[in-house]
Formats: sequence, structure tokens, C-alpha cells
Amino acid sequence: MCPARGRRVSVSAPAATRDIRHGGPGIVLGLSENWRQFSLLVLVSAFVGGMVGLERAVLPLVATREFGLASAKAALAFIAAFGLTKALTNLAAGRLVDVRGRRWTLIAGWVVALPVPLLILSATSWSWILVANGLLGVNQGLTWSTTVIMKIDLVGPKRRGLAMGLNEFAGYVAVALAAVASGFVASRFGLRAGPAYLGLAIAVTGLLTSVFFVRETIGHAQLEERTALAIRGAENPVTIRELLVRSAWSDAGLFSVSQAGLVNNLNDGLAWGLFPLVFANAGLSLESTALLAAIYPATWGICQVWTGSLSDRLGRKGLIVAGMVLQGAALAAMPLWRGSGPWAAALVALGIGTAMVYPTLLAAVSDIARPSARGATVGVYRLWRDLGYVVGALLAGALADAIGMMGAIAVVAALTVASGVVVAVRLR
Repeated sequence: MCPARGRRVSVSAPAATRDIRHGGPGIVLGLSENWRQFSLLVLVSAFVGGMVGLERAVLPLVATREFGLASAKAALAFIAAFGLTKALTNLAAGRLVDVRGRRWTLIAGWVVALPVPLLILSATSWSWILVANGLLGVNQGLTWSTTVIMKIDLVGPKRRGLAMGLNEFAGYVAVALAAVASGFVASRFGLRAGPAYLGLAIAVTGLLTSVFFVRETIGHAQLEERTALAIRGAENPVTIRELLVRSAWSDAGLFSVSQAGLVNNLNDGLAWGLFPLVFANAGLSLESTALLAAIYPATWGICQVWTGSLSDRLGRKGLIVAGMVLQGAALAAMPLWRGSGPWAAALVALGIGTAMVYPTLLAAVSDIARPSARGATVGVYRLWRDLGYVVGALLAGALADAIGMMGAIAVVAALTVASGVVVAVRLR
């Protein structure tokens, strides 16, 4: 648990459901008790990750090869468009899931995804790609936020780290597999055609699965809230505006995890936008570029099953601090040791560091959040976290134009280590 300075907003999570676990017919908290629906949501998370993974190896090359963008800042604008819409949608999704329900929000996210592959396929200017990535951000904000919250609902407070590890494992392994698939398909059918058709198939499958098989989980959150109220008594309601203010500095827990999430996704934006260009400029083929680009999210995704569960046993803070420092070291190695082998090793280390941080931050936010305000609190955290894509794209692009791509990577490495120091000092 991560207590905040000032007014108390967190709950003693493990005690909250120790004695009362049944909230009515068919509603029980626990991973084993809800494994069927939880497993289905893990599958849906894989579809969500696959949508964004299709772009990781291909779209930066589309910018330079098909639309002739010479400026790194202009080429990376698609990541900024994606990050901004995703961040704002995360905030809206946090409210929607609490008011309209989880399942409705998930379905709406998949509907938004349907035109994205078609826009990329038929784009006649780079502005079409920016619009497509704005819609992709809305899709990711609605679907990924909702699947995270639904899993937290189902498992209750005892296994949150493991639940988030499984969630992020599915999503980011799918990102890696889709990145590899898009590179190989693009080499045969064109930079846009193959990935676009794969994306349409994923979007349709995700929508149909959500409509016909996913069930509402808000009743599980209501059960946890009633149980927690019986233990600790009533508390004043928390608004999104209040959570935003607290996350900006005054709440040590929310601030610490929010800034770490922002810097973590800043790194991911850098990796997404610059790494394929670095590899291609080094003379690597499209297939080799796709394989290298997939190493980072694959390592990240696979290791999260272990690191998420580890945070349940050892606590959140140590893993977050160590993970941020390891990410910074891995990024710093990229400009120093060049070539496919050294880059692959650095990307593995970057993936391990990210895996230590990513599910642990989500679990820490869940520790802080009251069940009745879970959607809002997770939405605020994910707002800050995914603004990292915007900051990463703009900062990395500007730095790459000014001091070169390797210089940009070195600057971001230093920022990442500094973020870990902030967590070490402020998070309790």
C-alpha cells in the first residue's frame, strides 16, 4: 500500500476482503473464482496490444519512405497524436466505466478501432495518418483502460500485482508479435497494405468477442467497496479534479507513480519512433528491423508475469526504482555499443526494466484507489502515463534533429534515472 501525504485516500487492501467475499448471486472476488472471465479479458488485452503493435516497426518507415518526411520531429508526430488522444481518453474512460459500466466502454473502444486500418491504407497525405493514430489512441484509451479495471474488479485486492502482470503480458507480447508480423507482411505486400488488413481483422475479432462473451464486472467493485466501508467506515467522495490536483504533487503516492509512468512511456515513445529509424539507417533490412523492434516489447511482456506477482510479495517501491534505473542504463548503452548484437542485448535489458515497472505501477495505483473511485484514479494515472508518448515524441524528435538520434537517446536515459530517484525519495 502506498499511503499519501495529507488526506487519506487509500485502503488497507488485503484486509478489505478477508472476511466477506460474496456480494450476491454469482459475484465473488478472486482470481481462481473468476478465472474464465479473467482469461477472456487477457485474450481481449492481446487484441488491444496487437492493434498498436502493427505500427511499431512499419509506420516510422512509412513516414520517411512513402511521405518523404526528413525531420524526425515531423516523422514522430503520429506518436504524439496517438499519445495525446489516448491520454485524454484514459481520463474519460475512468469516468465512463464508473458511470456507464465497463462492458459498454470496452465495446465503444472497439467500434472506434474499425476505421483506423482503412485510413492508414487509403491515406494520401501524412495528415490522414495523424487522424488514424488519433483514433487509435481513443481505441487504446477505452479498451486498455477498461480491461485493466475489469481485471482489478475480478481479482480483488490480494492478487493485483499478478493480475496486472498477466494483463500487460498479454498486451505487450501481442505488441511484439504484431510488430514482427507487420514487418514480414509489409515486406511482401507493401508498407501499408498488409498491416492494414491484419489490423482490420484484429479490430473485428476484438469487437465480436467483447459483444458476445465479455460480462460486466462493476458489481465486483461494488462488493469490494461495501466490504471496505464495513471495515474502515465512510469517506468523502473523491472527484477527478481533486485526483488531478493531488497527482500533480501533493499526494506523494499518486505523484510518484504518475511521473514514473510518464517517463516510462516517454521511453516507449522514443523506442517506437526512433529505434526503427536507427536500425534502418544502419543498413538493416525491414525484417531485421522488425525483429529488433519486437525484442523490447516481447521481453517486457513475458517478464511481467513474474514481476507483477513479485510486487505482491516484495512491495512496489523497490521494483519501480530498480526498473527505472535499469531502463536508463539500457538506453545509455544504445549509443555506446552499436550493432545488431549489442542493440539486442540493450533492448532485452530495457524490456526487463520496463517489466519491473509497468504492472507494479498499476498495482500501486490500485492500492491507492478506493474501489468506488477506481476508474477515476486509474484514469488519472493513465492520463499522466500516456502523456509520456506526447512528451517522448516531441522531445525525441526535437533532440534528434538538433543533436542526432543517439544524442536524443542519451538525454532520455538520464531523465529515466532521475525519475527513479524521485520515486526513491517520495514514494512510501
